[in-house]
Formats: sequence, structure tokens, C-alpha cells
Amino acid sequence: MTRKSWWKLSGMALVLGLTWASWAQEQEKKQDIPDAPSVVQPPPPAFPGASPNPSVSRPANPDSSTSQPLDPTAPIPTEGEQAPAMPPVKDASQPAEVNREPGVDARDDLYRIVRPVNFVLVPVMVKDDNDHLVSGLLPKDFSVFEDGAPQKLTFFTSDPFPLSAAVILDLGMPDVAVQKVNKTFSALEGAFSQFDEVSIYTYSSAVSQAKDFGAANQRLTAVLNDLKTKTGRNNGPPVTSGPLGPQGPVVNGVPIDTRVSPVSTPGKESHVLNDAILQAALDLSKREKARRKIIFIISDGREYRSKASYRDVLKVLLTNGITVYGVGVEGAAIPGYSKLQKLHLPRFGTGDILPKYVAATGGGEVFTAFSQDVIESVYARAIGDARNQYTLGYVAHAVPSSSAYREIEVRVGRPFLKVYAKSGYYPLPAGR
Repeated sequence: MTRKSWWKLSGMALVLGLTWASWAQEQEKKQDIPDAPSVVQPPPPAFPGASPNPSVSRPANPDSSTSQPLDPTAPIPTEGEQAPAMPPVKDASQPAEVNREPGVDARDDLYRIVRPVNFVLVPVMVKDDNDHLVSGLLPKDFSVFEDGAPQKLTFFTSDPFPLSAAVILDLGMPDVAVQKVNKTFSALEGAFSQFDEVSIYTYSSAVSQAKDFGAANQRLTAVLNDLKTKTGRNNGPPVTSGPLGPQGPVVNGVPIDTRVSPVSTPGKESHVLNDAILQAALDLSKREKARRKIIFIISDGREYRSKASYRDVLKVLLTNGITVYGVGVEGAAIPGYSKLQKLHLPRFGTGDILPKYVAATGGGEVFTAFSQDVIESVYARAIGDARNQYTLGYVAHAVPSSSAYREIEVRVGRPFLKVYAKSGYYPLPAGR
């Protein structure tokens, strides 16, 4: 082949190649090429016009609500969890969305693990032979047993806690005792710190709340000043006749307004200590969990004719982790009085319930005080014991769905020390 013939064939091949490339480019533009996958829109079906679910048609508007953008603030799944590559697309075959509170993202359910856990907090007070608080103990010094089984401590602190305190004043005592207590209110107020919240209750035949929970400020002072005007019951048997009786004025023993002398009988006396503790416990159960919840009772300890039983009230206390402290005045401060009250004389009620509440909830003992000076000193001592305690925590391994009572025993590995802790608890209902 000559050089001239070779150049002629090369030119023809070049023209054919350019023509073929131009035709192929035009054909490619005519084809319906799908877009690249988008991070804000699910990928289209594999074949144009086809749907993976025949009952679902592809929306005409690409910005329709069926596309869900990825949230960059979504929680990162932990080890052992599987994160979906794309959020699920809503269609007619999926169930309706569950109503949720505003601000709650439904996608959080993808990363939520439901595990029933029963975490138990146990305030513990440790004292020496001289009845002084013992400090400096470490977690290794404590052993906790639940229903006889040893528990592993997962929480320990000796830091003081702010208090949510319900103070209950007994106005059913003899008036001489009530007036003695009224003179100690300034010391009672000074026993609380600015971080505590205090509520005041009174009771005799009925329960009344004198002040709702609030800081120890001027409002508490005003309420206590008002309570100083309250009186107790008559210091003696009830008056049913005579010049001071309820029948009105008489002349020579005969009532002026009627010739028939009325017969007056004293009303049935009540001393509803159980009801007072129950109302305070129910109100305390609504307070924030970061506070230590206590009931501080100033009473002679007598209980008579309450609607609530000791057993039911104790269950409420142990379920909500409330500790009871008591200041026994008047008859409760007399040596040997507690042994006498165990006799349960008819129409006099019982006088040994307050020590039972204190011992069962971990308060230690009922502080007895007969004089005004001793009562004032007891306030600071009791409130200080409530605030400065060790707090132990563990995860119970019993069946979480069970609501049966569980016994707790706390031991300290040092001799000659007294340990005060609640005797047990009732678990709260399992939650998510």
C-alpha cells in the first residue's frame, strides 16, 4: 500500500469515529438515568416507574413528608447495638405513630434498652459508745445484706445532703407541754440550713398543714409565731358541769333558760399520730429525689383512733425512703414511760408507736427532753444526725416485679460501734 492510500484510509476512520461518538452521546442524553443516592431522600426503585411495594406509589413531590432527614444530633449507639443506615420510610403498611410528649424524638426508642433495675439507697448513721457520730469510714468498712444475701456497693458518700423535712407538732398534749414546746420554736428554726425545705403539720383529733414546703425564711418564722398562740388540751379531766361547764349560766344549780339540767358527756378523744405521719409521708414522696427526706415529730408519742394503721403507714415510709426522728416530751420523757405504754390501756391508746417508726426507718432513737433547754439542744442534735450520714447504694438482684418486703442489714467491720439504718424497704413499681 502506498503512503497516499494509507493516509486516505486513516482519514476515513477518523471521520467514522467522530460520527459514532456524536451519535452515542445523543443517545445517552435521551436515556432516563437515575440520580445518585441522596442523604435526604431514600433511593428510587431499581426500575423507573416501578415500586418495591405495589400498594405504595412514589410521591410526585420529592420534598414530601415521607422522606425523613438524618439528624446529626442523634445519639451514637453503644457497643452491642446496631444503628440503622437510614431512618425507616413511612408507608401505608406501617402502624400509626404513637403520640409522644413535645420535644421527644421517636428515634430515641431505637437506642433505648429496657432493663428493670432496682437501685437501693441506704442512709446509715454510725455512733460510738459515747453516742457521738463516727466519721472517716470507708466503703470497705461496710457490708450490706438484703434478705441475707451480700450486696455489692456501687455508690458511697459521706457528704451531707439537703433535707426535705416535715415537722409534726402534737397539739393534743396537755397545755403545759404545748406551751413549753412553743417557746423553743426559734431553736427549731435555727436547726435548719438555707438549703433545706421545711413543712409544718399539727395534729390532735385531726391533721392540719400549717405550712407547705419552703425554705427556712421569714415565712417559716411567721408560721411558727402563729403557732405560739395555739393551746393544748385541758390539764385535767374534762369539765361537764358547774359554773365553767357547757350548760350555760345557772342559779342555785338550775339553768336559767330551762328547768331541766342537761346531761353533758365528754367527747371521744382522738390522738391521730398515724394519720399525721401518713399525710406528711405522702407529701414528702412528691419532693425531689436529690434531698434526704425526714419526718421530725415533737410529741408525747400517744396514738389513738387514727384511720391509718401502723403497718400501712410504715409501708409508705419504707417505699419512699423516709426516715422518722422523734422528740419525746412530757410523759414520753419520764424514765420507764415507754415500758408502761406497752400495756395498751383501754381509751388511752398506745404510746410505743413512735419508737417503732424511728427504729424501722433508721432514725436511731427517740430523743427525750423534759425541760425547755434540753428540747432546744435536741433539735440541733437530731437534725445534725439526719443530715450527716453515710449513704450506701447497690443494685438489688431480686425479681424487680416483686413488691414484697425485703430486709436490709448493714454491718460495720469495727468493734464497739452502733449502726443505725432502715430495717428494710418495699421496692417501687418497675419503670422504664
